[in-house]
Amino acid sequence: MPKTSKRQHSTSAPKPSSRKAVVYARVSSKEQDREGFSIPAQMKLLAEFAYDNEYKIVEEFIDVETAKTDGRKQFGEMIGYLRRHPSVRTVLVEKTDRLYRNLKDWVTVDELDIEIHLVKEGVSLSRDSRSSEKFMHGIKVLMAKNYIDNLSEEVRKGMLEKATQGLWPSAAPMGYVNVIAPDGKRIIEVDPKYAEIIPKIFQWYATGNYNLREVGTLARGAGLVFRRTNSFVPLGTIARILRNRVYTGEFEWLGRVYQGKHQPLIDKDLWYLVQDILDGKLIRKLPKAGGSVREFAFTGMITCGHCGCALTAEVKKQKYIYYHCTANKGKCPEKYVREERLVTQFAGLLQKLRFDDEVYDLVVKALKSSHAVERDEHTQAITRLTAEIARLVHRVDQVYVDKLDGKITEDHYTRISNQWKEERRRCEDDLIRFQEANHTYMDDGVALLTLARDAHKIFEAQDGPNRRMLLNFVLSNCSWKAGTLTADFREPFNLLEENSGQISQEKSEPGYDDAEKKNWLGN
Repeated sequence: MPKTSKRQHSTSAPKPSSRKAVVYARVSSKEQDREGFSIPAQMKLLAEFAYDNEYKIVEEFIDVETAKTDGRKQFGEMIGYLRRHPSVRTVLVEKTDRLYRNLKDWVTVDELDIEIHLVKEGVSLSRDSRSSEKFMHGIKVLMAKNYIDNLSEEVRKGMLEKATQGLWPSAAPMGYVNVIAPDGKRIIEVDPKYAEIIPKIFQWYATGNYNLREVGTLARGAGLVFRRTNSFVPLGTIARILRNRVYTGEFEWLGRVYQGKHQPLIDKDLWYLVQDILDGKLIRKLPKAGGSVREFAFTGMITCGHCGCALTAEVKKQKYIYYHCTANKGKCPEKYVREERLVTQFAGLLQKLRFDDEVYDLVVKALKSSHAVERDEHTQAITRLTAEIARLVHRVDQVYVDKLDGKITEDHYTRISNQWKEERRRCEDDLIRFQEANHTYMDDGVALLTLARDAHKIFEAQDGPNRRMLLNFVLSNCSWKAGTLTADFREPFNLLEENSGQISQEKSEPGYDDAEKKNWLGN
């Protein structure tokens, strides 16, 4: 049975009703729960809504998340309860970011075919909701996730701190070993067993004379095996080695590049050359032609639908650009294709994102309106933390005076002042995170909508490299097979692609203007 709490939020007897609902509340730290400013307020709001709308609350689920206890046990219990009780099809929750912590949560809830009331936002969603309402809700989920991610860096603070110091923060990659430095820190050093093999792997591939499979054969012949099992290293590990920047003395962590303190095994120029070849950006002409290169628009971003290898390009008759499968896995039946055909089909994909200016203006207005509540709560949190820090500073000062006056012992002073100093440090860390949080994410959402609306025109106006940049931002998993280009839209463009056509159609239905504007903007 899920862990629940007795409802004591309304003194009025519940109205008779056959409609059953569960409520869900969440806070992001035990400090919030202990201070009592979040869970009681959520539960009171939801209980009042249930009473006013004649819902019978059959279960309550409350999650309190901390950096030490990852996961939402009660969220999972609620999902299980709803699956076991088909007569309960309603969830009451304060607002979007209380229910969903990530996009996976959204998909999980959506599959249940239930009715969701986001009470504070004045929004209700169900299977019968219009596509426009679902689309608006999806945008809010994505924006809420952006906001949550921005405030969750504390969980990864230790590893990030190591990275900023130039120390590899995780298990050593092949070619290095983890050791304990004289200062007690865990660092990586070159593994003598692989000191010569790793550079050779990069050098072999950089010549352009070997594909990945052939490089793997050479590496195994040179003695590249897993240290613990002594088994041969598979092709996937060879590819990961060639992609890993750590061998240059730098490394990537959480999307940023850091200068490491470990010994490099190769120089950066060699690594960048290998990346360009792996991406298909360079069609290398061997020494006889002087080693010249040419960059093409779509190399490195399209895979073959037959075998999964990358599509690369070459020039025919000194003016026509053709793309073909690299055939790294063996002979492939996919035929050559002219670049113009790819341009036409990419443009066709981007056209799916188009919607008219009236819908665009309505969505922008709804996004900014929903953001106002979040900004108010953000400001209130900063005010509360600032006041708490001032109170703790005053307490420490006062207890110091009491120690000087002989009112308390030295041991008592040390114990209680250290406790309050630790609480102050925690509040200061929270305050910094709130102050540094990205306030522009809603503007970013509007920018994404603008890009989606104009993507087709932007694509047609750009040259090869800029076309590649736009497509990589909007699309993923591009594949070419038997004359047809397929691709997935990245989030949140997938929402726009799935719903823009339906929204434009609904806009023309009778009563759209009056009903939809109210639904999108909330009450």
